[in-house]
Amino acid sequence: MPLYMDRHEMPEGVTAGHVAEMHQADLKVEHKYGCKGMTYWCDENRRTAFCLIEAPNERALLDMHNEAHGDVPHSIIEVNANIVESFLGRIEDPERSQNTGLNIINDPAFRIVMVIEIKRLSLKQTSSRNLNLALHDNNLFIVDAIDKFKGSIVDQKLDNFLVSFDSVTNAVLCSIEIQSNFKLTILNNLDSVIKLNIGLSAGVPVTKKENIFEDTIKIAERLCHIAEGEIVITTDVKDLYESENLNFSIDNKLVKSIHSNDEMFLHILMEYTEREWINTSLNVDDFCRELGYSKSQLYRKMISITGKSPNAFIKEYRLNMALKLLNKQMDNIS
Repeated sequence: MPLYMDRHEMPEGVTAGHVAEMHQADLKVEHKYGCKGMTYWCDENRRTAFCLIEAPNERALLDMHNEAHGDVPHSIIEVNANIVESFLGRIEDPERSQNTGLNIINDPAFRIVMVIEIKRLSLKQTSSRNLNLALHDNNLFIVDAIDKFKGSIVDQKLDNFLVSFDSVTNAVLCSIEIQSNFKLTILNNLDSVIKLNIGLSAGVPVTKKENIFEDTIKIAERLCHIAEGEIVITTDVKDLYESENLNFSIDNKLVKSIHSNDEMFLHILMEYTEREWINTSLNVDDFCRELGYSKSQLYRKMISITGKSPNAFIKEYRLNMALKLLNKQMDNIS
């Protein structure tokens, strides 16, 4: 049976206790609609709640909520149990909450998402053996660091990691340790062949997108794209870190934060580039029209955020995409 996660916006005055009562009301009528309430997450501070429910379809889930308490969700997505557990740590009620009357769970689903990309800069075969050894060694200490700082690996490949943290402090400290260890292990001029980029963003599992944490993952991936062997984080992550650490500022030499306005610009820029990069006639004028900037404004904005001019950005994006396709060795050279 399909598994769904839904999102409820909690009105002012609604507490974790109220959400627990609503969850219990769901359990009393779920059999009428062929549903099974697995668990839920409640965040009083951000005024959101998320339910995890097995249901034959979305309609059955909505009808169950409607009869139980009338609070229908704002968004619903279909999810995979293993992915949910990797991001959020569980797919059932916590042990401390089981077999209790009201079963109050004040457990936020808000997570810090880390994307790690080990970026190949060359296809030279002479360096392939050393490169593969370096990638293997890097993966070992990356896994160790994630475990040390209580992260959860959602997805892992030789050159890419997707990781979830419930603590922003652990996420930031983990990224600093990974980057520092990586720089210590780069020998035999491999620093000209590979770079390690890290992007950190924060968010909730269900938005208006179709997949769990889709917005948050996409932002982290895009921060990775503009990183040049560094750690790049959103303003939200920076503010949360400094709040958790009594306004202790992040070292700008180790971690680069991107302003929320620049984050929005980057989002629009990458959406357009990802859609149009294969168009051979794509040029700076197209970017100016799409983004609403003059050439001089666009140049200054892109230099400040990506460190590259518009032309250099387009060229490098295409080269990186070509490099990824060549590394897959699935098609012919054309």
